[in-house]
Amino acid sequence: MLQVLGIFGFLSFGWADLLDIIMVAGLFFFLFRSIRGDSTVLNIVLVLAVVLLAQAIVSALNMRMMTALLNTLLDVGVLALIILFQPEIRHLLNRLAVQSGLARRSGEFFNRLLGIKEEVMGSHSVVELTEAVRAMAAEKTGALIVLQQKSSLQEYMATGDRFEADINRRLIMNIFFKNSPLHDGAMIITGDRIGAARCQLPMTARTDIPARYGMRHRAAIGLTEDTDAAVIVVSEETGGVSFVKGGVIRQVKDIQELRTLVGGALSIAKKEEGA
Repeated sequence: MLQVLGIFGFLSFGWADLLDIIMVAGLFFFLFRSIRGDSTVLNIVLVLAVVLLAQAIVSALNMRMMTALLNTLLDVGVLALIILFQPEIRHLLNRLAVQSGLARRSGEFFNRLLGIKEEVMGSHSVVELTEAVRAMAAEKTGALIVLQQKSSLQEYMATGDRFEADINRRLIMNIFFKNSPLHDGAMIITGDRIGAARCQLPMTARTDIPARYGMRHRAAIGLTEDTDAAVIVVSEETGGVSFVKGGVIRQVKDIQELRTLVGGALSIAKKEEGA
């Protein structure tokens, strides 16, 4: 195969080149898999891929003018894309970090390095949270509850009202009560504490989401695409409960299933009763 490719005078091909092609192909495969459904970011990546391919071809053919032109286009174009599409690029990098596990591993490393104790949700808090969700579902009270994990959610918490409160079913129900000034938006839970309410979450750019899912579900998908957080959604129209993780919506059948999902998504500290 290498000898056949070598018959082209301008093409020098060796095992290092084959390895180079495999690595680049793997990189693009991982990149396209990560951004599927996001048309804006996908278009940016496609344009860059076409320009890079054209630059490689004209450089191999020793076309000096086209090579210089495309090199200039890449230098100026990449800078322009960074400026124009800064939010999309930031979301893409966040998504790559989460899906590759880099965000989780780096978070664990720095927590150990700085001696920061990881906040975890206790079993009592899980019961209080899930009971609040069950009551709101029965009353068809819409709710959007974010469970923070390794990824920092400070930028989203800054859009709402800060809290420093224990997880309590009555407090959660009062916050999402339809006449409450805090009901519109998301509640963010950090460990055993309610960290903020009325927070704004990023909407997903996906176009393949069924019409039965409303703005709360789109916001839950958008956040879980960019972070490793889990989100509980209570539908105001149907009272149905959904659990969203990694951009995937799962319908919850009963309270026991919800507790299992929450326990699987978080590190639950086992606390002894009456100690």
